[in-house]
Amino acid sequence: MKNKILLIGLLALTTGWYSCSGDDTPSGGGEPSDIVKQVSISASITYQTIEGFSASDCWSGNYVGRDWDTSAREGIARLLFSQTIQSGTPQGIGLSMWRFNLGGGSAEQGAASDIEDKARRAECFLNADGTLDWTRQAGQQFFLRKAKEYGCSQFVMFSNTPPVYYTYNGKGYSNLGSRSNLKGDCYDLFADYMTNVAAHFRQEGIPFTYISPVNEPQYNWDSPSQEGTAFQNTEISKLVKSLDASLKAKGEGARILLGEAGDWEYLYKSKSDAGRSNQIEAFFDPASANYIGNLTSLEPAISGHSYWTDGSWSTLYSVRKQVATAAVARGLKLHQTEWSMLGDGYSSPYPGHEQASFMDIALHMSKVIYHDLTAAQVSSWSYWTSMDVERWGHKNRFLLINLVPQDGPYGDIAKSGTYNATKTLWTLGNYSLFVRPGYQRIDLSVANPSESFFGSAYLSPSKDKLVMVYTNLTDKKIGVEASLNGLNKKVGTIKRYETSETKDLTEETLDSERYSLSPKSVTTIVYELK
Repeated sequence: MKNKILLIGLLALTTGWYSCSGDDTPSGGGEPSDIVKQVSISASITYQTIEGFSASDCWSGNYVGRDWDTSAREGIARLLFSQTIQSGTPQGIGLSMWRFNLGGGSAEQGAASDIEDKARRAECFLNADGTLDWTRQAGQQFFLRKAKEYGCSQFVMFSNTPPVYYTYNGKGYSNLGSRSNLKGDCYDLFADYMTNVAAHFRQEGIPFTYISPVNEPQYNWDSPSQEGTAFQNTEISKLVKSLDASLKAKGEGARILLGEAGDWEYLYKSKSDAGRSNQIEAFFDPASANYIGNLTSLEPAISGHSYWTDGSWSTLYSVRKQVATAAVARGLKLHQTEWSMLGDGYSSPYPGHEQASFMDIALHMSKVIYHDLTAAQVSSWSYWTSMDVERWGHKNRFLLINLVPQDGPYGDIAKSGTYNATKTLWTLGNYSLFVRPGYQRIDLSVANPSESFFGSAYLSPSKDKLVMVYTNLTDKKIGVEASLNGLNKKVGTIKRYETSETKDLTEETLDSERYSLSPKSVTTIVYELK
């Protein structure tokens, strides 16, 4: 049975994109629009199942969760994790996954860590004598507990560096260039430490879904700006084998999530240092000397960061199609585990960092999310810093929630201050609040597509909700005429949630199947199906 339904918005092709002007003639009835587009949604053509949308607690989370006033930290947790919509106003963005930084101990070292900005130092549960102090990382533990209370269901523990007691230089950053700072006789110790932390939190009622033992191993991390270390593929293989053995020996159920590549290209081709790239083949080709694909604790997946490959539409698409092809060939899922707007020289319509509004930056983020979901077909998508201080005019390029300590943005992060939600937070919420774990992406195609309008659609496991997220980069109001195929369901309530210059995920209940998509907006349409 085929239902003919009118929607408003524009949805992009999921299998590719070809630039085209494609402005259609406006049609009468419903809400007025400048342009009308034809969209086909096919529920019988399915893609990846979504595990979650996420952000990390680096670096400020420990200070905010421990030192800030109760009302401030509770308010920040609500913005990140609440799924409540009160009188048409979402209280938060309902993150369904949360990334916990397993710190290396530079915070305990203080100035001796060489990391000047204390907000970039991280605590560690491990003491020099091998005992564990569970009072450490108290602020991060606060956000772990709040995430759990609000219904966040997946947790990822990731490591930027081994504990300083296990590193060659006794620091959280490295001076070994492309080699790992983890001492050769400490691989098993580091593996046991990660397993013990996971086991502790499982007993506390917060089980980690994944342990991610290395982060951006392609970089040397030789500057004392934050914790980090390089890893060669051979060293990663050795560490993952140790971690797999430790997890099995201790009966800990967390899965190993491999990768955290500095950008997508390191996963599928030789780039820069060959010993730190082409990681899909290095780890999952049985003929490789570094093969670990047969380890029982290793998730059949690999993760990467969306940095540096997001400057233009063609690069966004082509890089992600290539990594998806390489992953599929080895039977792997992909996870996008970190992105913020690091690069320069972004193509039009982005106006450049100085001229960009907070909404311009959020619109670009939506473009990245779209390509990661549709071209790379990632199972999860994660932003970098959930909260941070806005400095040097970077606006909301690197954060979801802007923190202003008591002494101002350049003041002491430990002194409680004020905070505000940015457009990146609400735009991520257009996805995270509505595309829940277990939802499956379904096919979308649009006649006369262009780079200025795109979107994706998702179906709930019980097939009672259809969610569509549209991005309109133009300065015109868009209407859509869409056909919905393959559901055999009737449409009940229809709600629209818009993020734009004047709205923050604002809810409207629609009384017609004809409605509009505002200029320069990200809009979610939720259909109740019965």
